This record gives sequence, C-alpha cells and structure tokens, in this order.
Amino acid sequence: MQKIPMTVEGAESLRQELDNLKKVERPRIVAAIAEARAHGDLKENAEYHAAREQQGFAEGRVQDIEGKLSHAQIIDISAIKEGSKVIFGCTVNIINLETDETVTYKIVGDDESDVKANKISYQSPIARALIGKEVGDEVVVKTPSGEVEYEIDDVKHL
Repeated sequence: MQKIPMTVEGAESLRQELDNLKKVERPRIVAAIAEARAHGDLKENAEYHAAREQQGFAEGRVQDIEGKLSHAQIIDISAIKEGSKVIFGCTVNIINLETDETVTYKIVGDDESDVKANKISYQSPIARALIGKEVGDEVVVKTPSGEVEYEIDDVKHL
C-alpha cells in the first residue's frame, strides 16, 4: 500500500478524533441503544434505529481514521533544514503577477486541506505547480478560468 503524506498536526488531529470516537461517542451510542431497547418492540422503535445508524457511522469513521493513520507517512517539517525550495508541509507566500495580490498557503495532506485556513492539498493544482520550485521562481497554474502566473516570494518551515 502506498504511504500517504501527512503533517504532524494532521496526524494529531486524526488521533484526537479517533480518541473522541472511541472514548466518548461509542459509550454514548451504546447507552442510547440500551435505552431504546428498554422501550420494547424494536421493529417500530425509531430511537433504536437512529442509535444503530449512529453506531454504524461512528464505527465506519473509526475504521477510516485507523486506516489513514496506518498508511500515513508523517512528515515533521520543523525537523527539515529550512531552505528556499517548496516542499510538502512548508508555508509559501506567492504573488499573483497580474494583481500583485499576495497569498500564503501551507501545503498539507488531503485530509488536512482547508482553503479557508489557507491549507491546500499537495495534490491541488497550485501545490503541484509550486512543489520543487524555489524562491524567485515564476509558476503557471492552470485554473478553470485560465492560466494564472505566480512568483514564489518566501518559503518557511513552520
């Protein structure tokens, strides 16, 4: 199986979610199922069916997270010597050459990406265009509205 890159923060976030599912959600759902069973006939018991559905979702998510963590290649960007090259996990400032607008992105794994928090997946078109380039390089990103040119302004290992 292929290893999936993930930052230390992303792995920790998944571990916390997994811990919450196992220690908080599971017992809550089991208690809800037990309470619903106490009400009698299970065929027409909506509370029972809802609790069983929640249990299915929770168990599916537990398996999903455990699978992702088992195949994760956790990369600690702070342990890598800082340079001018764009790599996975780094924070990069880019300048749109048309509008002179500066944007800062952190290149992260798929599960961690959040455009509102300026975290983009390493598989996104912008990240793929940036990875391997250095400060001062100009890159062309193909977007649905056409090609956009950026200049790499700064690279940080945060």
